Amino acid sequence: MNDYYADLGVERGASDEEIKKAYRRKARKLHPDVNPGPDAEEQFKKISQAYDVLGDPSKRKAYDAGADPYASGGDGYAGNFSFSDIMDAFFGGATGATRGPRSRVQRGQDALVRLDIDLATAVFGGEQEIVVDTAEKCGTCHGEGTANGTKPVICDACGGAGEVQQVQRSFLGQVMTSRPCTKCQGYGTLITNPCFECSGEGRVRTRRTLNLKVPAGVDTGTRIQLSGQGEVGIGGGPAADLYIEIAVRAHPTFRRRNDDLHCQLHVPMTAAALGTTISLETLDGNLDVRIEPGTQSGDVQTLRGYGVTHLRGQGRGDLLIQTIVDTPTRLDAEQTDLLWRLAALRGEEQPQGKVGAIQENHGLFGKLRDAFRGK
Repeated sequence: MNDYYADLGVERGASDEEIKKAYRRKARKLHPDVNPGPDAEEQFKKISQAYDVLGDPSKRKAYDAGADPYASGGDGYAGNFSFSDIMDAFFGGATGATRGPRSRVQRGQDALVRLDIDLATAVFGGEQEIVVDTAEKCGTCHGEGTANGTKPVICDACGGAGEVQQVQRSFLGQVMTSRPCTKCQGYGTLITNPCFECSGEGRVRTRRTLNLKVPAGVDTGTRIQLSGQGEVGIGGGPAADLYIEIAVRAHPTFRRRNDDLHCQLHVPMTAAALGTTISLETLDGNLDVRIEPGTQSGDVQTLRGYGVTHLRGQGRGDLLIQTIVDTPTRLDAEQTDLLWRLAALRGEEQPQGKVGAIQENHGLFGKLRDAFRGK
C-alpha cells in the first residue's frame, strides 16, 4: 500500500493543517509550471494523490484502516485482473487516477493564406511578398503570461492538481471520479498578475510580411507549406505551420492545360494562302512563327519547350498555336474584282461544297476547341 504520509513528509498523527502546509510546500517546488525537471511531474502527481487521500477526512480514515482508494489488484480477483479493470469497463477509466494539470504551453494553430499570382510567375517562379495576420510570442513577458517576472500560483481549489475528485456510489460500491478544476481551467495554477501586453496569453496579435519563393510550375490549388511560420501557441508555445494556397489569374492570351499552353493566332486569308512569318508575343518574349502556304483555319503547330515548367521534374511543357484564318467581310470594288478573277482562274465561280462527317472531339483539334470553349 502507498505510504502517503511519507510522500508528504509528515507523521501519521499530523493534523489537517500540517498536511495542507506540507502539500503546498512540496507543490510549489514540484509543479510543472515552476519546476521543469524530468521527474517533477511524476513527483507532483504522487504528492497530489497523497493529499487527495490525507486531505479528505473520510478518505484518510479509510486509508488508516487499511483501504487505499488508489490501490489495485487486491480485491479478491485472481491473476492480473484488478478492481480497476472493472471500473475501466463500466466508467471509462475515470476511477480516480490523476491525469495531472494541463500545460499552459500549447502549439499554435496552422493558418491558410491565399496568394494570387499571374501566369508568368506560375510558369517561371519568382518571389512574392505576402502579409499575414498571425500571433507571435509576447516580447514583454517572453511567453510567460505573467507581469514583472512573477510566477503562476498554485490553485487553492484543486491544490495544483488541475482536477477535483469526488466519490460516487454505484452497484459496485464507491467509485472515485475526477473532472477538470473550474477555477484554474485544469492548469493547476492561477495567473494572478497577468502581463498587461498579452493579458496573460503569452502571445500577441501582429501582422508580418514574408517574402515567398514561388516554385516554377505551380497551379491553382497548389499549397506551399512554411514550417514554423504560423501562429505561436498560447503560453509562447511552438509556432504552427503556414500554408499558402496558390490561385493563378487568367491570362488574356494563353490558356493552360496541364503543363501546356494554348493560344490562337489570327492570320489574313492571303497570308494563310501564300505563307508568311509572324512575330508572336509569348511569355518568353517575341517568337517568329512560320505560317506555311496553304495553312487552314484550325491547324495547330507545336513549339516544344515553351510551356509551363514541370513542378516535379525537369523541362517544360509545349506551346500549341491554333491558326485562325480571317475571311474578309468588307471588300471594295477592286478587291471584289480581284477575288472574282482569282475564282475564275481556279475554276471556282460556282464551287460545289464537299459534305463530310462531323469529326468527334478526340483529336488534338477537338481538345483545343474544348479548351477555348472552357469545357
